[in-house]
Amino acid sequence: MVGDFNWNVMEKNLEGLSKRFESTARNIANATSPGYARRNVSFEDQLRDVISAPRRLPLSVTDEGHIPSGPRRVASVHPEEIRIYDEKFRLDGNNIDPEREMSVLSQTRMAHNAMTRFAAKKTALYRLVIGGR
Repeated sequence: MVGDFNWNVMEKNLEGLSKRFESTARNIANATSPGYARRNVSFEDQLRDVISAPRRLPLSVTDEGHIPSGPRRVASVHPEEIRIYDEKFRLDGNNIDPEREMSVLSQTRMAHNAMTRFAAKKTALYRLVIGGR
Protein backbone atom coordinates (compact mmCIF):
# COMPACT_ATOMS: atom_id res chain seq x y z
CA MET A 1 0.00 0.00 0.00
CA VAL A 2 2.84 2.33 -0.86
CA GLY A 3 1.70 5.90 -1.36
CA ASP A 4 -1.58 5.63 0.57
CA PHE A 5 -1.45 8.32 3.26
CA ASN A 6 -4.22 6.81 5.39
CA TRP A 7 -2.57 3.39 5.32
CA ASN A 8 0.77 4.90 6.39
CA VAL A 9 -0.88 6.80 9.26
CA MET A 10 -2.62 3.61 10.36
CA GLU A 11 0.68 1.69 10.32
CA LYS A 12 2.42 4.36 12.44
CA ASN A 13 -0.51 4.43 14.83
CA LEU A 14 -0.37 0.65 15.25
CA GLU A 15 3.40 0.85 15.78
CA GLY A 16 2.95 3.44 18.53
CA LEU A 17 0.14 1.48 20.16
CA SER A 18 2.31 -1.65 20.09
CA LYS A 19 5.11 0.19 21.90
CA ARG A 20 2.55 1.47 24.42
CA PHE A 21 1.37 -2.11 25.02
CA GLU A 22 4.98 -3.12 25.72
CA SER A 23 5.71 -0.24 28.10
CA THR A 24 2.40 -0.71 29.96
CA ALA A 25 3.09 -4.43 30.34
CA ARG A 26 6.56 -3.57 31.65
CA ASN A 27 5.01 -1.11 34.09
CA ILE A 28 2.53 -3.71 35.38
CA ALA A 29 5.28 -6.34 35.69
CA ASN A 30 7.39 -3.93 37.79
CA ALA A 31 4.53 -2.68 39.99
CA THR A 32 6.24 -4.04 43.12
CA SER A 33 9.84 -3.17 42.19
CA PRO A 34 11.25 -0.52 44.54
CA GLY A 35 12.36 2.66 42.79
CA TYR A 36 10.90 1.73 39.39
CA ALA A 37 9.97 4.74 37.27
CA ARG A 38 6.81 4.48 35.19
CA ARG A 39 7.17 4.64 31.38
CA ASN A 40 4.83 6.28 28.92
CA VAL A 41 4.85 6.22 25.11
CA SER A 42 4.12 9.42 23.23
CA PHE A 43 3.44 9.62 19.50
CA GLU A 44 -0.03 11.10 19.00
CA ASP A 45 1.14 14.73 18.93
CA GLN A 46 3.71 14.00 16.21
CA LEU A 47 1.14 12.09 14.17
CA ARG A 48 -1.42 14.87 14.59
CA ASP A 49 1.15 17.40 13.32
CA VAL A 50 1.79 15.30 10.22
CA ILE A 51 -1.93 14.88 9.53
CA SER A 52 -2.69 18.59 9.95
CA ALA A 53 0.44 19.73 8.07
CA PRO A 54 -1.31 20.31 4.72
CA ARG A 55 -3.54 22.90 6.37
CA ARG A 56 -0.55 24.84 7.71
CA LEU A 57 1.86 27.03 5.80
CA PRO A 58 4.76 24.79 4.73
CA LEU A 59 8.17 26.11 5.74
CA SER A 60 11.24 25.04 3.81
CA VAL A 61 14.60 24.44 5.45
CA THR A 62 17.32 25.85 3.20
CA ASP A 63 20.20 25.74 5.69
CA GLU A 64 21.14 23.18 8.34
CA GLY A 65 20.92 25.95 10.94
CA HIS A 66 17.20 26.42 10.30
CA ILE A 67 14.73 24.88 12.67
CA PRO A 68 12.32 22.52 10.88
CA SER A 69 8.63 23.22 11.39
CA GLY A 70 7.89 19.62 12.39
CA PRO A 71 7.72 16.18 10.89
CA ARG A 72 6.93 16.35 7.18
CA ARG A 73 6.25 12.69 6.47
CA VAL A 74 4.55 9.89 8.35
CA ALA A 75 7.83 7.95 8.28
CA SER A 76 9.49 10.69 10.35
CA VAL A 77 7.16 10.01 13.31
CA HIS A 78 8.87 7.90 15.98
CA PRO A 79 7.08 6.77 19.17
CA GLU A 80 9.06 7.92 22.20
CA GLU A 81 9.22 6.05 25.49
CA ILE A 82 9.45 8.56 28.33
CA ARG A 83 10.37 7.69 31.91
CA ILE A 84 8.40 9.62 34.51
CA TYR A 85 10.44 10.17 37.66
CA ASP A 86 8.68 13.07 39.37
CA GLU A 87 5.54 11.16 40.46
CA LYS A 88 5.65 9.00 43.58
CA PHE A 89 2.89 6.49 44.30
CA ARG A 90 4.51 4.41 47.05
CA LEU A 91 7.00 5.10 49.82
CA ASP A 92 9.69 2.90 48.22
CA GLY A 93 9.94 5.29 45.22
CA ASN A 94 7.84 3.21 42.83
CA ASN A 95 5.32 5.32 40.92
CA ILE A 96 3.18 2.56 39.35
CA ASP A 97 -0.54 2.89 40.04
CA PRO A 98 -2.04 -0.44 38.94
CA GLU A 99 -5.47 1.10 38.29
CA ARG A 100 -3.98 3.75 36.01
CA GLU A 101 -1.95 1.15 34.11
CA MET A 102 -5.02 -1.05 33.60
CA SER A 103 -6.89 2.01 32.33
CA VAL A 104 -4.07 2.81 29.88
CA LEU A 105 -4.08 -0.83 28.79
CA SER A 106 -7.85 -0.70 28.12
CA GLN A 107 -7.60 2.56 26.17
CA THR A 108 -4.73 1.19 24.11
CA ARG A 109 -6.64 -2.03 23.40
CA MET A 110 -9.70 -0.06 22.21
CA ALA A 111 -7.58 2.15 19.94
CA HIS A 112 -5.76 -0.91 18.58
CA ASN A 113 -9.07 -2.66 17.84
CA ALA A 114 -10.35 0.43 16.03
CA MET A 115 -7.19 0.62 13.90
CA THR A 116 -7.31 -3.07 13.01
CA ARG A 117 -10.97 -2.71 11.99
CA PHE A 118 -9.97 0.25 9.83
CA ALA A 119 -7.22 -1.88 8.24
CA ALA A 120 -9.67 -4.70 7.56
CA LYS A 121 -12.12 -2.33 5.85
CA LYS A 122 -9.35 -0.71 3.84
CA THR A 123 -8.08 -4.13 2.75
CA ALA A 124 -11.62 -5.18 1.76
CA LEU A 125 -11.88 -2.02 -0.31
CA TYR A 126 -8.60 -2.82 -2.10
CA ARG A 127 -9.84 -6.36 -2.78
CA LEU A 128 -13.05 -4.97 -4.20
CA VAL A 129 -11.17 -2.62 -6.51
CA ILE A 130 -8.71 -5.28 -7.65
CA GLY A 131 -11.39 -7.97 -8.08
CA GLY A 132 -13.78 -5.65 -9.87
CA ARG A 133 -16.87 -6.81 -8.02
